[in-house]
Amino acid sequence: MTALTEPAEAETDPDAAARPGLIREFLLVAGLFLVYKLGRQLATGHTLRAFHNAHRVWDLERSLRLPRETAVQSALLHSDTLVHVANTYYATVHFPATLAFLVWLYLRRPAHYVWARRVLAAVTAAALVLPFTFPLAPPRMLAGTGLVDTARIYGPSVYGPPAHDHLSNQFAAMPSLHFGWALMVAIGLITATRSRLRWLWLLHPLLTLLVIVGTANHYWLDALAATAMLGVALALLRPPHRTATRVGRGTGRIVPRQRALAGAAR
Repeated sequence: MTALTEPAEAETDPDAAARPGLIREFLLVAGLFLVYKLGRQLATGHTLRAFHNAHRVWDLERSLRLPRETAVQSALLHSDTLVHVANTYYATVHFPATLAFLVWLYLRRPAHYVWARRVLAAVTAAALVLPFTFPLAPPRMLAGTGLVDTARIYGPSVYGPPAHDHLSNQFAAMPSLHFGWALMVAIGLITATRSRLRWLWLLHPLLTLLVIVGTANHYWLDALAATAMLGVALALLRPPHRTATRVGRGTGRIVPRQRALAGAAR
């Protein structure tokens, strides 16, 4: 039976058919990151509205009886080492973790890679609209909350003074793509793998949520907005199915084979 199935596998390997060209994908993903950075920089110059909206968000959270961000930050401030680790996590994990996720999917689950890339692109594109329509100062800038800018005090910090920081838009707190991307990484890995321990990937967005709130870079509602956007994207862009189509060599066991997305290379 093995001798009969091996040639068929070689001829109809869905992984090979689903995997788009490497150079094309590299340019596409790099372009998406560039558009993300440039788009957020363009949505500047709304300082007064950003602070006005910040007070509105803070008051809305209190009316909804959400936990105060100060509770999370107080736990971090019990240890200089802990708060430094949180600042480092915020500054260094966001982009590398998402990139590593996409690279692994491209190599091991190409059909899932195409799906994840589309979802991330859709969420990121939608997130670029809010800084124009709803600029928002982060809680670390909001007076009277009891929060401090942990990155500025303890380091490391990825931001300079807002008036002189031309590399980022610090008044684009909503939605939190730090959380939205982390949640997609977890969902993508849970969907694309079959390990019993795969649900532990949810620790990544959970840790990210505690970090972005504890360092006073985001409100709870920033994460909720990112979750809502991701939910819409996932409802519109369905993941590929993994079907059992081949027999494992020498084992006699059915081995899952993923089915490629229609038009995966697009």
